[in-house]
Amino acid sequence: MKRILLLSVMLSLSACSRAEQVPLPTLQPSTPVSTDTPAASTVMPVTGAATETSAPAATQEATAFPDPNAFKWVPVVSGFVQPTDIQFADDGSGRMFILEQPGRIRIVKDGQLAPAPFLDITPKVGSAGTEQGLLGMAFHPDFAHNPYFYINYTDTDGNTVIARYQTNGDSADPNSEKLLIHQDQPFPNHNGGVLTFGPDGYLYAGLGDGGSGGDPLGNGQNTNVLLGKILRIDVDHGDPYSIPQGNPFGNEIWEYGLRNPWRISFDKASGDLFIADVGQDSWEEVDYVQNHQGGLDFGWNYREGLHAYKGNPPAGASFVDPVAEYSHAVGGCSITGGYVYRGGMPEWQGIYLYGDYCTGYIWGMMHSSAAGPTSAWASQLLFQTGSNITTFGQDPSGELYYASRDGTIYKLQK
Repeated sequence: MKRILLLSVMLSLSACSRAEQVPLPTLQPSTPVSTDTPAASTVMPVTGAATETSAPAATQEATAFPDPNAFKWVPVVSGFVQPTDIQFADDGSGRMFILEQPGRIRIVKDGQLAPAPFLDITPKVGSAGTEQGLLGMAFHPDFAHNPYFYINYTDTDGNTVIARYQTNGDSADPNSEKLLIHQDQPFPNHNGGVLTFGPDGYLYAGLGDGGSGGDPLGNGQNTNVLLGKILRIDVDHGDPYSIPQGNPFGNEIWEYGLRNPWRISFDKASGDLFIADVGQDSWEEVDYVQNHQGGLDFGWNYREGLHAYKGNPPAGASFVDPVAEYSHAVGGCSITGGYVYRGGMPEWQGIYLYGDYCTGYIWGMMHSSAAGPTSAWASQLLFQTGSNITTFGQDPSGELYYASRDGTIYKLQK
């Protein structure tokens, strides 16, 4: 059976304890990434699409990767059951919200885990499959005046539900659910699950290709189905939502040709979109969308990363190359997308951090003039955490966190 996404119970499978079994390479943070002989401690920068993009407009961006030995991931809170997402309400309360795969949302307030869940919908959530469960959350961008949040979960039939709930202080009303999207899932894996609001105020959702292996139904390239896509909807108009003007196909679809996006995020400074797409057999990839472009095709299942996978594309097909990819030969097997750092440490400004579930590796990615044109990207392995990294999080001040499958949340600190 094909490798599954990060939510598999790898800690209980001997074949998947790769974070413990795979020898970790020696870090060489000052070594530039090579496009010829990628070592186990590096990720290949991709220059194939580089001529089509340019560096995000931002000030005081880092010009080199920091020395990772000067920084550490510090555990800040633990005690969670299979955490899948880290979110913040950005309402001045400082509260951290942690999703648990079985169907609960927990609150960390003043550094302490609240004993009562913020929301518990476990009877509604189907989490028997290793990639099923409560998977994603996003707060309304004007949460102070619109006390709504949105969640993505698989129901007891295994189908995707995107729904809105209403809050009341440190608890949510479990009876306030308003269904936005119900998507049948043909297989129990590749559900995607991420939700995030873009700089345009619209809600974006990442859905996988429907599962099994190799996209047997061809969903990734089919713009008449929602699977294998990034969706964009307007939750402030219509009932339950409206299709934003500018959506390229006149439906919910914004981008397509994806296998299983886990996760996507917008750079707080530039508004550019980063997509981490989990690969099939050999390659994991990071995709990049500048200037808020819609209608882009990332190539699945004709391609896995930059590499041919299945079938022959039709004449005139145009695929967006990933800006970074890494081979399973380096010890990874399932990418976990992160965020562009926008916190208080200048050494990290503008660097996109992402990881791998199986090994616990964390890479940084940035524009690099040393790699070629001004639009080229370089990635470098920076941390070897030993964790099964399920998700990253970013607080309102731009600081970064990650969750380990064992239930601990870590923060990047100096």
